[in-house]
Amino acid sequence: MNMNQQSTEFLGHPKGLFLLFGTEMWERFSYYGMRAILVLYLVATVQDGGFGWTNSEALALYGWFTMAVYLTPVLGGWIADNVLGQRKSIIIGGLLMAAGHFTLGTPQAMLGGGAENAFYLGLILLCCGNGLFKPNISTLVGDLYEQGDTRRDGAFTIFYMGINIGAFVAPLVIGYVGEKIDWQLGFIFAGVGMLISVAMQLLMAKKYLGEIGVKPSAHHVAIEGEISAKDKPLTAEERDRVKVIIIMSVISIVFWVGYEQGGGLLNIYAKDFTDLNVFGWEMPASWLQAVSALFVIVFAPVFASLWIKLGDKQPPSPKKFAYALMFVGFGFLFMMAATLQQGGDINAKVSVLYLIMTYLFLVFGELCISPIGLSLVSKIAPIKFLSLLMGVWFACSAIANKVAGIVGGMIGEGQEQIDNAFGIFAGLTVSGFLAGIIVFFMADKLVEWMHGAEDKSLAEPKTEHSELDQDPV
Repeated sequence: MNMNQQSTEFLGHPKGLFLLFGTEMWERFSYYGMRAILVLYLVATVQDGGFGWTNSEALALYGWFTMAVYLTPVLGGWIADNVLGQRKSIIIGGLLMAAGHFTLGTPQAMLGGGAENAFYLGLILLCCGNGLFKPNISTLVGDLYEQGDTRRDGAFTIFYMGINIGAFVAPLVIGYVGEKIDWQLGFIFAGVGMLISVAMQLLMAKKYLGEIGVKPSAHHVAIEGEISAKDKPLTAEERDRVKVIIIMSVISIVFWVGYEQGGGLLNIYAKDFTDLNVFGWEMPASWLQAVSALFVIVFAPVFASLWIKLGDKQPPSPKKFAYALMFVGFGFLFMMAATLQQGGDINAKVSVLYLIMTYLFLVFGELCISPIGLSLVSKIAPIKFLSLLMGVWFACSAIANKVAGIVGGMIGEGQEQIDNAFGIFAGLTVSGFLAGIIVFFMADKLVEWMHGAEDKSLAEPKTEHSELDQDPV
């Protein structure tokens, strides 16, 4: 770590945080823009430039793709820890993702009968690039802070704002271009956003991040002459902390199964059963994908300020997870009400407010679990498994995304969509409340296994020689 580079701050945080904020913002612009139109592109008729797939086929593919997006960080985290380092992994991953977007953006007329093969190739490139990019950009955020620094959760929440600024703008720009002008042009716009993200890292990382993430973390040594971190056995406390990460990662699956309905089932529900007319103009269904991101932008500072204001009195991470799960339950109560209002009529259109309120509560949950989960991993993971365990966190999101695709695919076609929707939304509601209650009562034991990681008074000060070998926070 270059301490001179790290000593300057902006708004109470290292300036490097805001470089990572911008890097992730443009990467998320590319990803969420592509995601906003992916399912709609697949179900669009061939005459409209799509593939003409059924809802179930499109949601099944969506589930497999988003599963891979979150599974590849396990391998990408290991590669960064042991071979490339975080910084090189981010650059290579970003370039692969840009190539994937541009492959999706190749006009079908140029590809002829190979359009679907090119489509699958583009998705593969996106998954591989994401595997290198996603766990390592999050790890770098944690590396900016000392052990026990109470700014940490707030920093990840600020970082999460960067994610959601990109996620808010993306559906408005790429969704409009894709739905109203040309699907392939929408994918090209996503590729341009990814290139901007890579350019920011290439031009500014040395200045604002110093040597953070340059060397593979498993090769760091605490003091010259000592064995490297990768050769040291885990202590009893480290094993307990690994257990906490694994348990909380598995628990997060319940949350993400509900949350990830946004890009799939709720996207289709918006297209087929929601009144999208605004003063006589029908807005693109994909624009509703921007609602969640807008809520994050609005409420992330509120949550970040709340954690800072509470300081040592804030709920421990496990209880924040419990609240997140309960918010899922509250959110899908509104979708249950929407289906009841339809009364079995396939032609009925419900108010857009039902979806908006669902997204609001899902965002409240997101702010209690996603930035907090990233912070949790980076503060308690043993150094030699840092990016790998970050990958495990994303791997559980991968499982959740596949399950979300299966759950969403139960909606079916035509009249059966109305018949099945209530049961799906009711199941998501009950699972959220039940999981939240279970986690709430497990919280004290999980905090015990964290061994004071969230208590600044118990944190050991770092020395100049051991900075890179402590759990980065």
